[in-house]
Amino acid sequence: MAEKACVKRLQKEYRALCKEPVSNVVARPSPNDILEWHYVLEGSSGTPFAGGYYYGKIKFPPEYPYKPPGITMITPNGRFMPQKKICLSMSDFHPESWNPMWSVSSILTGLLSFMMDNSPTTGSVNTTADEKQRLAKASLAFNCKNITFRKIFPEYVEKFNEKQLSEQNNPETGRPGSPNNTDALLDYDNKKAGTNLNRVDAAAREKRGNRKQSLPTWMMILLVSIVGMMPRFSLYRAGPPLILVLGCSGYTYLVLLSLLTVIKLSFSKVMQASFGPSSCELG
Repeated sequence: MAEKACVKRLQKEYRALCKEPVSNVVARPSPNDILEWHYVLEGSSGTPFAGGYYYGKIKFPPEYPYKPPGITMITPNGRFMPQKKICLSMSDFHPESWNPMWSVSSILTGLLSFMMDNSPTTGSVNTTADEKQRLAKASLAFNCKNITFRKIFPEYVEKFNEKQLSEQNNPETGRPGSPNNTDALLDYDNKKAGTNLNRVDAAAREKRGNRKQSLPTWMMILLVSIVGMMPRFSLYRAGPPLILVLGCSGYTYLVLLSLLTVIKLSFSKVMQASFGPSSCELG
């Protein structure tokens, strides 16, 4: 059981924290045990821990402030082992260096500062910056699975719910079009534009190819008709006009047929030039 001096000291420190909060630090005693405090450290900007919320516990001895507390971190963070005591000069690993003037706020400020460092100690781990960033992004979701965390820090639970709602309302988050993915958006748009341009070029080449294939057909009909009529014109010089009429009647039909074919093809080309290929052709 905590001594009377210990209880008064911890109550005083809690009132001080409520009156003058410490930057990036939130700490509250357990509702059932004033010797057990719960804290949240927010990762400092410009570090691999930025955006992270690191939940842990401080266990004070009944003789506090004359003896140091034990400190553990629960959230996976890439700097300290979860659920393992952390060796600090202000923790119970070094009672000989403990100063009774230190308080909860000074302990957590020192812990946050030491967390940003890479100095090895008992309970520390060595990970890459990418791993720390990954754990920072997943920290809030991890903490909200803890029942005690949800009871003591409801504001962080609300923050997590708002974040989830925002992601649901913006399904493009993390995809091309996301505000945090500008480079991906530019790459995506360039690729999409290039694909559409290739489709248009392919359609235009196909159109030109069809035009080149269609020209010889009607030209051959017209040339055959004209060439076939030339012998009949020679009969006109030698005989009556009736010979020309009778001789040219079959070829007159061919000429008319070729002219109709030319008109039909010309009309089709005018329509295509006016309206262009359909959306199905462009893909």
